[in-house]
Amino acid sequence: MSIVEAYPAALHTIRVAAPQLPSDQDLVARMADGDRSALRELMRRNRARLQRFVGRMLYDRDQIDDVVNDTFMAAWRQAGKFERRASVATWLLAIAKYRALSMRQEQQRGREEALEDDYAATLVDHRDTADMVLEQQDGAKVLRRLIANLPTHQAQLINLVYYHGKSVREVAAIFGIPDNTVKSRMFLARRRLASLLSAEGINQA
Repeated sequence: MSIVEAYPAALHTIRVAAPQLPSDQDLVARMADGDRSALRELMRRNRARLQRFVGRMLYDRDQIDDVVNDTFMAAWRQAGKFERRASVATWLLAIAKYRALSMRQEQQRGREEALEDDYAATLVDHRDTADMVLEQQDGAKVLRRLIANLPTHQAQLINLVYYHGKSVREVAAIFGIPDNTVKSRMFLARRRLASLLSAEGINQA
C-alpha cells in the first residue's frame, strides 16, 4: 500500500510554509552590516508613508523627495545606532521631521532676506535721499523680524499670499483647508502683524 492510499486525508492538510519576510528591524540590522539590498527593501516599504508625512510640512515635490531620500541615507549611516526598543517607522519619521523642519527654516530665512530686498526696492526710487533709503531698509528689517515672530502657520500664509502671489484658493489647496478658513486665518494674521507693527511705533499707510 502506498503512502497516498494509507494517509489520503493527512495529505490534504499538508501546506508548504511561505517564506517569512524579514521585519523592518531585521532590515535595519542588515543595513548596519552593509547590506544595500536591505536598504532598498526598507525604502520600498516606507517611501510612500514618508512622502505623505513630509508633504504636510513642505509643498514642493522635489523638496519632499529630497528630504525622503536624505532620510533613508541618514538611516543607512545610522543603522548601527538604531535601538530596537523603538519602531523603525517611528525612527524614520523622526529623521524625516528633523530634516523637513531644517529645510523649511532655510526657506524661511531665504524668504526673509528676499522680503528685505523686495520691500526696499518697492519703496525706493531715484529721488530718494540716502537717509530715506536707509530708513526704508530698516523698515524692511523690522517687517522681516515681525513676520518671523508670527506663529508659523500665520507667517506661511503671509508669505504665500503677499510675497509669492498665491490666491486664496491656491493656499487652501496647499494646506488642504476650505477657502473660508484661509480667509479667517489671514484676517487673524494681518491683525496680529498690525499689532506688532503698532508696538514698534510703525504706522501702516
